[in-house]
Amino acid sequence: MSLVRNFFILLWRIWFYLLMGLPLVIMFPILLISISKKSWYPFFFKLARFWAKLILYGMGFIPSRTYEQKPKPGHSYMFIANHTSMIDIMLMLHTIKNPFVFVGKAELAKIPIFGFFYKRTCILVDRNNASSRKAVFDSAKKRLDTGISICIFPEGGVPDDESVVLDVFKDGAFRLAIEHQIPIVPIVFYDNKARFSYTFFSGSLGKTRAKVLKFVNTKGKSQANRADLKSACRTKILNELKAQKIRS
Repeated sequence: MSLVRNFFILLWRIWFYLLMGLPLVIMFPILLISISKKSWYPFFFKLARFWAKLILYGMGFIPSRTYEQKPKPGHSYMFIANHTSMIDIMLMLHTIKNPFVFVGKAELAKIPIFGFFYKRTCILVDRNNASSRKAVFDSAKKRLDTGISICIFPEGGVPDDESVVLDVFKDGAFRLAIEHQIPIVPIVFYDNKARFSYTFFSGSLGKTRAKVLKFVNTKGKSQANRADLKSACRTKILNELKAQKIRS
């Protein structure tokens, strides 16, 4: 039975990559036009949200979102969330309507087709390169100055140990939020690890829930407050994850 199950999971995983790539191929001309000017990024973002929904529903996931506080149109924010799955990107795009750019690993730019648009629309960081990390701040400032928000997974990647509920947060998101005095928006993804983790022969159809928590204000804060803000945001997300585990 496990062999049969693994065979279907293999097909299902292959289908995921097809769902990622085929829409990008079909929409390639219009996507190319949408990234030709930075001022057209909000249009590209709408296309990206459509692409994300195609993948979520096409994989048999049922996304839902709830809000303790809603982002306002036309405002810039720092969106952060726990990171456990490749579908975190898609669920983030489904959850948030305010145009934002991801700050993510440079290695993802190597993925065929997806990488072409990823490196042209996201802020890439090589975490082992100090000059790359500085370039992130310069790029983020330019984006924020145009009213675009930023999204960072503050764990810096998916924990190697899948038993870890929430890894230690890195400083980048909080340093940027303080520097630009924008609210930090903690978001919780409850089900993505169960639905589609990085363990290859795993996963299942079903719900993928996101919850936007109350914002953490950075007005009047300085870099001296960074550790406290980071701790407050991590505690918010961790408590919500633990509470959900108790309820389920």
